[in-house]
Amino acid sequence: MSEVPKTAIELAKRFEGFHRVPKVDPRRAHPYICPAGYWTIGYGHLCEPTHLPITETEAEVYLAHDLQTALAATLRYCPVLAAEPEGRLSAIVDFTFNLGAGRLQTSTLRRRVNQRDWAAASTELRRWVYGGGRVLPGLVARREAEAAWLLLNSQSKNM
Repeated sequence: MSEVPKTAIELAKRFEGFHRVPKVDPRRAHPYICPAGYWTIGYGHLCEPTHLPITETEAEVYLAHDLQTALAATLRYCPVLAAEPEGRLSAIVDFTFNLGAGRLQTSTLRRRVNQRDWAAASTELRRWVYGGGRVLPGLVARREAEAAWLLLNSQSKNM
């Protein structure tokens, strides 16, 4: 599988948002520090603080590349997802995009996914809600959305 699932793109856009500075430059995004303390631009693309402002179209190019990288890592560490419904793959691709392949690689989440234990995997997802040492409401909402995709696909597969 080489194409990023549409649901993964929608999840990333929904939770990252296109961050612009409305009063200064309403059509472009500028670097900002995300709640976890990283310099970011566009739809959650990591950058240097000196990065030049970008348009939404440029942000979508970054996002496509970042999600492609997340997809490759997700399938490398969770190969069982290649045979699962798109929504389930999307949930873990979004997790990997958000937190990085290293976090997926060493996680209990990875083990639960590869065991196809979707209930336990959804519980593991809900543990990843900390940024900068504190619970972030945005991460709570994101993990709930990802967990819902895992469970939704579990229920529909059993019907």
